[in-house]
Amino acid sequence: MIPTLRVLIHMGALQRLAPFFIAGLVLMLWHFDVWLLLAVAYGIVAQFGVEYAMHRFLLHRPPPAEQGPFNELYRSHIGHHEFPAEAEFFTGGDHWYAIRFGLISVGLHMLVLLPFAGLGAAFLWSWVAVFVGSVAAFAFYEYCHTLAHLDVPKEWFGRQVTHAHLRHHFNDHETNFHVSFGTGWIDRLFGTAYDKDTARARFDRKTILSMGMDPEDLRLVTARKAYGLPPRPAAGHARR
Repeated sequence: MIPTLRVLIHMGALQRLAPFFIAGLVLMLWHFDVWLLLAVAYGIVAQFGVEYAMHRFLLHRPPPAEQGPFNELYRSHIGHHEFPAEAEFFTGGDHWYAIRFGLISVGLHMLVLLPFAGLGAAFLWSWVAVFVGSVAAFAFYEYCHTLAHLDVPKEWFGRQVTHAHLRHHFNDHETNFHVSFGTGWIDRLFGTAYDKDTARARFDRKTILSMGMDPEDLRLVTARKAYGLPPRPAAGHARR
């Protein structure tokens, strides 16, 4: 647990979210109401949905043809698949993205709640839901994800998280888009749960680490060079 937490406290996104989370806790305690517990629960569940959707549809979208946008996607996710042990690539390069996303989410929730609850209640409920509930779920996701990739002794919880997530990396990158422990039901709901026979049929040792791309693709070669990475990933990590 300690090695995982050491990595987490240096994550830019979590550092930037911390003041917003603390402000949410203060607001929640200062204006405590049982309905705010529902807001926290809603924020947690919503974030688990966002985790899945962003991973599947944004980070695993078709690779851009132009090098600039491709480099951004490489820094956000492809590089993490090619070099899964590199802690620098556990998260994307834009550490302010979570703040922007959170503030936009608060604004949208306020627009929905405003006609029913008034300005003060709409702001309070939205802020607590997003910056307490969702941020807590996001921190849990980062903990699970980091734990899955660190080579440290693991108890039952760590083994479960690691087994599920590394199947996504090394067996079938089109499945197991959930990362947080206990959220495998989302993949089952949307038809992306891991299946051994399907994974075996789709498996390609040459392309599994590069998410289906030819590892010699010029876009990949250029992106690796731009971020100071080795010329190509170690294909020996891939397994069936």
